[in-house]
Formats: sequence, C-alpha cells, structure tokens
Amino acid sequence: MDIASKELVTAGWILVMAYSAVTLFFVIRGALKIKNISDYAVGNVAFSPIAVGLALAASMTSAATFIINPGFIAFYGISGVISYAFVMPVAAMISLVVLTKGFRKHGSTVKALTMAQWMGTRYKSKGYSLFFAFLSLLLITFIVLICVGLTKVLSKTLNVNELTILIGLVVFIFGYMMFGGANSMVYTNTVQAIIMIVVAFILLGSGYQYFSEGVHGFLDKLASIDRNLIKPTNESSFLFRDYFEIIYAQIVIGIAIVCQPHIITKSLLLKTDKDVNKYLTAGVITQSLFFLVVITGLYARIVFPELKVNGLPIKLDGIISAYVVHEFPVYIGLIVVLGLISAGISTLEGLIQSISTTITADIIKPLFGKYFPADEKQNTDRTILTNRIVIITIGIVSIFLSYDQLINPNLSVGIFAQNGVYAYFSAAFVPILFGMFLKDTSKAAVITASLVAIAIHFSFFYGNIKVPFSIATGQNPGVSAAVAITASVLLGGLVYLFTRKKVNE
Repeated sequence: MDIASKELVTAGWILVMAYSAVTLFFVIRGALKIKNISDYAVGNVAFSPIAVGLALAASMTSAATFIINPGFIAFYGISGVISYAFVMPVAAMISLVVLTKGFRKHGSTVKALTMAQWMGTRYKSKGYSLFFAFLSLLLITFIVLICVGLTKVLSKTLNVNELTILIGLVVFIFGYMMFGGANSMVYTNTVQAIIMIVVAFILLGSGYQYFSEGVHGFLDKLASIDRNLIKPTNESSFLFRDYFEIIYAQIVIGIAIVCQPHIITKSLLLKTDKDVNKYLTAGVITQSLFFLVVITGLYARIVFPELKVNGLPIKLDGIISAYVVHEFPVYIGLIVVLGLISAGISTLEGLIQSISTTITADIIKPLFGKYFPADEKQNTDRTILTNRIVIITIGIVSIFLSYDQLINPNLSVGIFAQNGVYAYFSAAFVPILFGMFLKDTSKAAVITASLVAIAIHFSFFYGNIKVPFSIATGQNPGVSAAVAITASVLLGGLVYLFTRKKVNE
C-alpha cells in the first residue's frame, strides 16, 4: 500500500543519507575516546547535565511514545490519553526524581556499569547479579518494538518493503553501536532530543483545525465516529476498561518503569552530584512534552474514521506513519519523519549499549572468565571484541523477532514489548527500592520479591487471569505487571521484617 508521493520518497532518501552521515560523525568522535568496556558503558567525557538530561528524555520516551502508543489512542480514544499521557507520566517523573538520587549515590560508590552489577554489589551476591543479567534479555522485546516502529515509518516514507528496511536499519544502527557506546550516544541522543522537541510541537499542533468549535466540538467529532472514544473508560478495549487499568495499574507501572537500565543508569554519566538537579529538570520538562504526543492518535482517528487507507485496514502500529504521510506537505512531513526516527533510534542505542554491556560483563565474563587473558590490555581487547560479537548476535535475533511481529502481531508489537519489559522491571523494582532506602535488607527479601514478581506477571498474562474487584485481566501486560509489583512489595516487605533482626545481629 504505497501512499507516499514521489517527492516525499526522493526527499526521504536524501534525509536518511544525511541523518546517517551526521550520526556516523558523532559515533566516530565518541569511539576515538573509548579505551575499555567502562568507557563504552558509562563514558569518559564530561557531558553537560542539560545534554545528559535531554539524552535521558530521548531514550526514555521512545518509538513507543511517538509511533506505537498513538495507535492505541486512535483505536480507543480519551481513556488511553488519560492513561498514557497523564497518569503514567506523572508517576514516572516523580519516581525518576526519587530513585535517581539514591541509585546514583550507590552506583557511583561501587563503580557499577550495569543494573546487574548494581544488584550484585548492593546485595553482595554474584548469583543475584547473574540472575538479573539473564533477566535483562527480556529487554530485547523493547528492541523489537523500536525496530518495528522505525520499519513502519521508513517503509511508508520510502515506499520500500518492510523486510528490506528492517535489515538495513538493524545493520546500520547495530553496526555503529559496536564502536560508539556511551560517548557517542550522549551526542546523538542530545541532537535527537532537540529534533523530537520540534516534532512534538508539530504533531500536537497538527490537529488545530479540529478545535475550531472548541474542545466540545472536537469531542463531538470523535463521538460521531464512536461514542467509546470520548468515555473516560473504554470497555471495548482490553487496556483501558476501568479505573484499575487506567489509574492504579498505570501509577504502579509509571513508578516502576524507571527501573530499566537505559533509564536509571543514565545518571552515572554525570561527573558530580551537583549536576543532578539540572539533569533532572531538563529531563522531566522535555519528557512531559514528549508524553503528550500520543494525543496525535485522536487526530489520526478523525482523519481515518474507519481506520482504513484506500479501502484497506491500517494496522495499529502503522496509524501514525499513515497519518504523517497522508497529512503533511513534503518538507514538514520530512521533519516529522526525522523526529519519529530520532525517537526510535535514541532508545534503541541505549538498549543496545546496556544489554550488550550486561551480557558481556555480567554473563560471559563471570561464566567464561578463564578465556580472558590476565594481561590487562589483552583482557580489555578481548572484552571489547566479545561485546561487538554480542551486539551482532542481538541484531540477528532482533531481525527474526521483528519480522514475526511485522507479519503476525498480537494487535500490536506494543503488547509483545510490554510483556517482556514489564516483567523485567517488576522483578527489579523491590531490590532497587529496598536497596536505596533500607540499609539492613537481606538477600532473602529481594530474591523472594523478584521471583514472586516474575511468576505472577507471566501467570496473569499467559493465563489471562481476572483481577478481583475489577473487569481487568492479565491480557493487559500493565495489569499483570501492576499485580506482580504489588504482590512483590508486600511479600518482599514481609520477608524483610522477618529477616531484619538476623541481619542486624
């Protein structure tokens, strides 16, 4: 289904080549300063706290926010806006401020490069560190979401089949991430964040004409398509059916979502504690704008009331791509496409860097340390080579999983990604929370909490178990994760109370 004009296709190719050239410039600049795996993971360049804050905003609000989530809003309306644009972001911003300061204090002290290392040093357990290192493989589902989102945008813009775009994307981005690491990532993320700010304003302003009769007139347009679109809860969806789903579950998810490696470890890039407040201010303000972009999904539904283009149904993940190509003149459309690409690549870079570092430093080296030379330089060279092989492997796996989601999604790749990512931070939430604020926490408490969280999340999701006192079910990954996190806090807290005296003794 080709809907891009020839002018947009030509301009799109010019844009892609220019973007690639600028990215490679920053990658080479950052790569020249990398001497070891520590430099790759947390950098060795003194960055401005504002730049790191913008990098945080770019990596935290990703292709999900700019490309995938507006599709949910187009399908399900105002209930989704309440959930994704307001409730979850407010909880996430508060959580980010509280958790960043505690995590940075411990992370800087122990020189942790990854989340798994932070867990291992905080609870003095190599086994627990290894457990979280393997658990981080679940974050590959988020890589898949971004690959699918970017593929949708570029294939629509360039009129090229999705598989070709997917392979090209993975080869290019994973290729340069083999060399750049954190140094180049802060440069590229900052540029991406600035582009995303411009595009956020363009997208949010693109539906101004629908407000010619005020907010009520706008809501009337949506109601004429489907009354459910303007209700605060939407029983026809499986994500926003009642207030448990759109309020409680999203508050819990928002608080816990910060416990992802590419988000919480970003503060370790700051060289001094006095930079933290500037970093958080820049990050929070910018992210708040980005989260509002999902409102564009409402404009898209007015443009495509039957969710079809040229008589053919639009998949949920392709809504925003179709809207941009259909609605904007070529050069404005190009700027928006650039912003959508930036939204995806910014987070993808962070995920590749954090997952590959974790696999290399926290799985391969502890398990196969005898194959790494004693000589420091040789050891460093072997570690960096291993990290590059790991990135290639993740790239190949991502192509296969992404293609499956392109041709056979469960409504949206967003559900696939949420299942994996939410499982990870459900397990991570209690050990991070207790590790920061309770000095006498035992290993038993956090291990219990993590195992309970994983077991409950997957049981609710795959068993589609109904939540008591709500119509919500585990079919919604947000619900299964919220129940899992709540249970892990309660059970982890109980074990903490029972074991606290023993630890003190």
